[in-house]
Amino acid sequence: MISRKLLPVAAVVIIAGLLVSGSCKGNNENDSLYKQQQLLVGVGIFMQRYHYAPKAYDDKFSEAVFNAYLGKRLDPEKAILLQKDIDTLNKYKLTLDDELRGEIPLSFYPNAVNSFKQRIKEAQNITNKLLAKPFTFTANEVLENNRDSANFPANEAERDELWRKRIKYQVLTKYYDLYSQREKAKADDPIKKKTDAQLEKEAREKVKSIMDRYFKRYNTGAFEQTKQFSNYLNAIADQQDPHTAYMAPFDKADFDAQMSNKIIGIGAQLREENGEIKIVSVVVGGPAWKTKKVHANDIITKVSTGNAPLTDLAGYELEDAIKLIRGVKGTKVNIVLKKTTGVVDTVSMLREEINIDEAAARSVIINNQDKKIGYLYLPEFYADFQDPKGSRIARDVKTEIEKMKAEGIDGMIVDLRFNPGGSLYDVNQIIGYFINSGPVVQVKNRQGRTQDLKNGRDSKLLYDGPLAVMINEMSASASEIFAAAIQDYKRGIVVGSTSTYGKGTVQRAIPLGDEDPKTGQPEFGSLKLTIEKFYRINGTSNQKNGVASDVVLPDIFESLKIREKDQPNALNWDKIAPATFSPWKIDYNFPAVKAAAIQRINNNKAFELIKKTSEWMAANQDRPSDLNFEKYKAYQLESKKIMNTDDTLSKLKVPMNVAVLQVDRPKFYENKDKSKQDFYQKWLEDLKKDIYIDETSRIVYDMIRNARPLQ
Repeated sequence: MISRKLLPVAAVVIIAGLLVSGSCKGNNENDSLYKQQQLLVGVGIFMQRYHYAPKAYDDKFSEAVFNAYLGKRLDPEKAILLQKDIDTLNKYKLTLDDELRGEIPLSFYPNAVNSFKQRIKEAQNITNKLLAKPFTFTANEVLENNRDSANFPANEAERDELWRKRIKYQVLTKYYDLYSQREKAKADDPIKKKTDAQLEKEAREKVKSIMDRYFKRYNTGAFEQTKQFSNYLNAIADQQDPHTAYMAPFDKADFDAQMSNKIIGIGAQLREENGEIKIVSVVVGGPAWKTKKVHANDIITKVSTGNAPLTDLAGYELEDAIKLIRGVKGTKVNIVLKKTTGVVDTVSMLREEINIDEAAARSVIINNQDKKIGYLYLPEFYADFQDPKGSRIARDVKTEIEKMKAEGIDGMIVDLRFNPGGSLYDVNQIIGYFINSGPVVQVKNRQGRTQDLKNGRDSKLLYDGPLAVMINEMSASASEIFAAAIQDYKRGIVVGSTSTYGKGTVQRAIPLGDEDPKTGQPEFGSLKLTIEKFYRINGTSNQKNGVASDVVLPDIFESLKIREKDQPNALNWDKIAPATFSPWKIDYNFPAVKAAAIQRINNNKAFELIKKTSEWMAANQDRPSDLNFEKYKAYQLESKKIMNTDDTLSKLKVPMNVAVLQVDRPKFYENKDKSKQDFYQKWLEDLKKDIYIDETSRIVYDMIRNARPLQ
């Protein structure tokens, strides 16, 4: 077994050793390809030696990489390459494992890229011809959006037809935008006088500009070797599991831009995927998070500042898109989002710095009849590992619990919805505030050795009353460890979506090579590697299955395929021997509490409508796009109506009776920083109307009434 601390050293030795061994190759035109092969072999060795459950490098693995690179990485829309190109490349299908082991020269990747470059020129010619003539939108035809299972075009004619529909759809969306503007415009607005034909021509001109930018990327260096080879290495890493990834080095300018823009002025982490700008995560407390309308997996299609015209981001590189989204603090930015259902929504917000105070743990009191129920909000398990006196969620939670206890709470809610996880050390500490002593999670390495992690040495029982934990499908990692421990000890009840996200693995970012003195980065990039797996104290894994709720509340995202189990090559669920632990000393009569909650939920018309909205979203997630204008318009209007209705459903008509803790009143009502005061008051007002918190408070109320010591 190799120590986790020695992993970076091993990476340097493996990668540097391989590259040094090839130094005699010289500076010829094949030198770059040779170095890529050495890096490929080095990464392959490292994944094979240290990944938690490495796949065997055999013909099956080779075929999987072949299909993943061509159909998911190089040409994800399967609209550039032809089946004849795939047939030509088929001779490499079962040899990629041999290339990965360094037994034969690297051939598949460069030949695949060359085929793509030739076909992209043909696609550009097709596009220019299509955009030279007007489109009509009266025919009843559709564009299939999900091409994961589609074949590559059988011939040029089939490819040309696919491009006709793709370009027609782009023109249709621009035409609909202009049409909508004309409908809403005042009588003196110039657009009011434009004919349908003029709008269609303007839409084609917009698409022409976008596509020119798209094709330019492949002719001016954007398709350069480092980026494309990184793409290939990630097609290989993808086969191990969704969280293993290769990260290529950048030059100094790109590195600085990437780091400074990683979390941008709207508070969202972005990545370029399949030629689109996709939201990976939303930063708690940031401008995007505050809108409650921006979510992971949304695609940003357009952006503008203030009242300026929207800029279409199609064809933009990530770095260029970020430059448009960022801006001066306090200025308004507008982003147009495309949801997974095809719904298009425009969201406006003010650019600002992310304030850690707004992402910190906080609490209030919910007055439910004659009982006081503490509400503890934990957006993430944050920790400043660089500064011993820096922010730590364990320390903050301890303070919040003591504040709530000082006001005599009878029960407590811990809200972990959308909590992505974080510090394992801190979550162990926090679990210790609710459980006397004992194991909270088990960790297993690739050698099969398991370790019981107990609640923090520095933590002690702070609260022993009724407890409910709120989760949803985006509660992941450390938040799942917390919910599982509370559930396994029978310490409290878990309320929310059918299950959490289902991430039960541990990753480590490993630098490859020595640090570059100019950039401060590893010379050959980094490898994020899955090295361990989490297990509950009952022996089952959170991986894939997540933590199932004791009481399920209908959720609009429930049916969407966004959990770990929906990711290709996710590691499987399994179980190990349970740890030794003792259940909680109080019996809350969970069967009676659950039965009462289920009855309320089934009789709640708002939850019934939310469930129908979720089913509608699931049914339309991969819906083909209409190329008929009237049908396209009808769907956009229908979807906006449904989503707007759902937005009001999750808000109570009669707000809950929620009180700010006495010691926090200055923060909420007398704050010298007006922006912070406004934030806290807005958060409080939204909380009062949250239908999910309201039902959870009723569950805790029933737990209070049913609490009995175990006999």
